[in-house]
Amino acid sequence: MKKVKALICVIIPILLAYVFNTKFGDTPPVLKFLNPFTGFWQNAESNIVTANKKIVLKGAQDKIDILFDDRMIPHVFAQNDHDLYYAQGYVTAMHRLWQMDFQTRFAAGRISEVVGKKAIEVDRYQRRMGMVYGAENSLRGMMADPKAKEMILAYTDGINAYIRSLNRANLPLEYKLLDFKPENWTPIKCALLLKQMSAVLAMGSDEFYMTNILKKFGPEVTKDLFPDYPFKEDPIIPVGTKWDFKPLPIPQTPNSFTEMMSTDIKTKQKEEGIGSNNWAVSGSKTASGYPILANDPHLDLTLPSIWYQIQLHAPGVNAYGVSLPGAPGIIIGFNQKIAWGVTNVAADVLDFYQIKFKDNSHKSYWYNNQWRDTKPTYEKIKIRGGATEIDTVFYTHHGPVVYFNKPSYGKAANIPMGSALRWIAHDESNELMTFYYLNRGKNYADYRKALTFYTAPAQNFVFASADNDIAITPNGKFPLKWKDQGKFILDGSDPAYDWHGWIPADQNPTVKNPPRGFVSSANQSSTDPSYPYYINWEFSPYERGKRINDRLAVMTKATVDSMRNLQSDSYSITAQNLLPSVMPLINAAQLNATQKEAFNYMGKWNKFFDAKSAAASVFDLWLKRLDYDIWDDEFTVANMPMRHPSRDRTIELIQKDPNSKWFDNVKTSQKETLADLVNESFRFACDSLERKYGPIGKNWAWANVKGSNVPHLAKIPGFGSKKLMIGGAKSTVNALSETNGPSWRMVIELGKTPKGHGVYPGGQSGNPGSPFYDNMIDTWAQGKLYDLFFMQSPDDRTGKIISHYKISKK
Repeated sequence: MKKVKALICVIIPILLAYVFNTKFGDTPPVLKFLNPFTGFWQNAESNIVTANKKIVLKGAQDKIDILFDDRMIPHVFAQNDHDLYYAQGYVTAMHRLWQMDFQTRFAAGRISEVVGKKAIEVDRYQRRMGMVYGAENSLRGMMADPKAKEMILAYTDGINAYIRSLNRANLPLEYKLLDFKPENWTPIKCALLLKQMSAVLAMGSDEFYMTNILKKFGPEVTKDLFPDYPFKEDPIIPVGTKWDFKPLPIPQTPNSFTEMMSTDIKTKQKEEGIGSNNWAVSGSKTASGYPILANDPHLDLTLPSIWYQIQLHAPGVNAYGVSLPGAPGIIIGFNQKIAWGVTNVAADVLDFYQIKFKDNSHKSYWYNNQWRDTKPTYEKIKIRGGATEIDTVFYTHHGPVVYFNKPSYGKAANIPMGSALRWIAHDESNELMTFYYLNRGKNYADYRKALTFYTAPAQNFVFASADNDIAITPNGKFPLKWKDQGKFILDGSDPAYDWHGWIPADQNPTVKNPPRGFVSSANQSSTDPSYPYYINWEFSPYERGKRINDRLAVMTKATVDSMRNLQSDSYSITAQNLLPSVMPLINAAQLNATQKEAFNYMGKWNKFFDAKSAAASVFDLWLKRLDYDIWDDEFTVANMPMRHPSRDRTIELIQKDPNSKWFDNVKTSQKETLADLVNESFRFACDSLERKYGPIGKNWAWANVKGSNVPHLAKIPGFGSKKLMIGGAKSTVNALSETNGPSWRMVIELGKTPKGHGVYPGGQSGNPGSPFYDNMIDTWAQGKLYDLFFMQSPDDRTGKIISHYKISKK
């Protein structure tokens, strides 16, 4: 008996030690996590910052000074390019290592290694979309260029120098929660990060939905409801701009496509996509006489931020702006002579090809009247706590065949089964050199040179210089296509459907110093229909671009505040266009008391999506329900996912064809009219708001209904922001929804001495225990900007420097 008791006394502590030091599900290993010497306690940072610190790093070639200002933004001063990017890698890892690690694991389809089998479909999707395949090709392009190679290797070495300095106690908090350790950084991870940005900005493929629409409704209806140019537009390149080049011959449209478009043959509403704004105003319209440039890219808002502020100074370069944690250089910013910014073009550079396979082995496919071999790739997906899975992906000359059997994973919804993906991001490229040259640019010629290196994701590059030049270029590597090539799923067996070369880089649409005195973009159409090449058939709605252009057109003696106020503008062109047509159709006699009060709010509404506006809440839900009432009956068909016509086409229908057949609900016996739908949708909006938020009043405020917040990157509870009581909406210049919006607001005043202003919703540190984790959110939410401290030397004390790291190699 004594032996049994003794054995129990030994076994129980061992079991407890195992249990409390092992991760179960989402629960971290308790003893490890609570350990006062190595656990989460060590991640709490003091407000007191070490003023000076000397660091010896063997990878440095010369002395490096890193000065941190009062927002913990690093200003790097190096003696050569190698040390500049080495230091950038080191300091970015110091603040954002877990973010960098997590994002590249996600891009590579390696999340299951950390969280287990629940992420398996995420990983399969990333592998099947060819993310690693594209990153490997892109890396090959980078490493073939001596400058890009030096950048990426030095940046990688800097990250690894920081990783080597870590012990268990000072690992970022998320590693302790998820119970894993950082691995060495490799150059492929830099390429993966850039591929992930391409995926975020270019994965909105509608070919599957559009093909289903064509099959159901035929070409006449499809052309009518999904036109190739919108009813209302204010394109990026001003109407009337002359194309000063001789275009290449356009590829011949295949006869089979022409026949398809002249012979009959899970629904989702078209969501407003990820967008951005940028513009540059000529000195003729500013108070200073020099250009002002503004940029606010709209992306998913996260803590830590997708961006990392930094200044990079070395012989030949002194640039300030934001970088992507995990990639060298500055993506959006300015230097002594120029400023630049980007918005997404939404070019059609991602197509699906229906493949005819010889048999179910998928080893051969029919192309150009003969059988060709596929190339299988065996994706090994490691699963924490489980066996490694092998997922076979078959590649054709187009690219990977993404799915034969579609999983119940949201991102897979728009992917046609048995189709191969042709995507520009799979091609060899070297985008790093674009930013290398922009960071060092001095004039318009340097800007144009930098753009020639850029492939994807296609961006509207806005430019301004101290020489008083402004310009904008929808830029990327655009395939030379016949009109509408890629609007529907393409025939993978016919070479006529392949991409046939490229639009020459110098023939990408561009405008320099237009007579109107400004350039701008907000993801709308790149050009009017006179541009000789096909870029895409559909872009983002025109309303944000229209509002920006209207405001800029009447501006004189513009200042930073003029630009800042415009970035925060929440006026709705959509409401301006729609309300005059639908308000008179409301039958007030059939409204209850709450609905009547809401109707009165609408009548007095100034059409701004202000934080306190109840009318904005009513309009937003009313418009969504009206879209549903118009289109859902025809566009919801089991096992045949489609999308709705655009907001632009819907408003055109309401304004120009109020008796359209599309207003009748085909699922009911009576014939509905536009007035019926307008009244039903209005009552629905009011009733829904009342059920969720109580009687009409302050709880109906737009900010409360919208619920904007900045969540943690991995959605870890408690690590995100509070609800932010701010205005803006997807269709307004301040394009802010629940967790998507202006990820970086920047305004640059060019001149003899440039002045920068900027903010993003977060902080420099990725550590939730740091005072610099979310310290900029309130300033961002208020629509304010910080002055950016553009240092000229390590001894520059015009800003508030709180810490100075001196790095040497010995």
